[in-house]
Amino acid sequence: PLIHNSQMMSRLKDEGIDEIGDYKSESSLNINPNCGDCVLVVRAHGVSPERRKYLKDLGVPLKDATCPDVGKIAGQIKIHATKNFTVLIVGDPQHPEVMGLLGYAKKGKGFVVKSFADVDNLPDIQGEICVVSQSTMFTDDYREICEYIKKRFPKTVVIDTICGATKERQKDVNTLAQQGAQAIIVIGGRHSANTVKLAIMARRTGLECFHVETVAELDVDALKKKYSIIGVTAGGSTPHL
Repeated sequence: PLIHNSQMMSRLKDEGIDEIGDYKSESSLNINPNCGDCVLVVRAHGVSPERRKYLKDLGVPLKDATCPDVGKIAGQIKIHATKNFTVLIVGDPQHPEVMGLLGYAKKGKGFVVKSFADVDNLPDIQGEICVVSQSTMFTDDYREICEYIKKRFPKTVVIDTICGATKERQKDVNTLAQQGAQAIIVIGGRHSANTVKLAIMARRTGLECFHVETVAELDVDALKKKYSIIGVTAGGSTPHL
């Protein structure tokens, strides 16, 4: 999807915006270049350079809606790849953002890791290494895995590529708990990586967490009876409405 929020996707569809392709950005697209005023849009998670070239060659006007933070990560990978760095991306290998970013590394010199075990399973990389993260990683988790990487590969450069909004939201969850919240409601798509991580972080505080997409999923009366203070936050892809 263009954005990981089903309510927003429904609104976009009502406005004539259709979802095509697949989350891996691998399938061929059957688009008529003479389709009138149609426009092809690259989703917020971005695509690999090869996929972008393929889309441009379709002959349909192309608009790039890649998140600027994801674009900055791609830029860092590209810069270091030209200097012959091996690139390690810390994140979910099945997430479309990570799949697209991996395309900016040199062939055979890009790897995705999300655990200490993944680092242990890396080949004996020679030369310098550049580490970046998926934009929605946990700040503490990224720091810990980077420290582990540097123990095995001393010639490692770590770049902080976690989205600023993600950092703020993660910080705010802890602030809500410190300010006396007895439970936390996280609003946002269940397929949104940053929203899911917020819910996980909320549960790490020891508080009960309710991850919902709409108010209809909440039993407001029951919440009022059980809690006097509830913290509320939302994922980066959650619409204001």
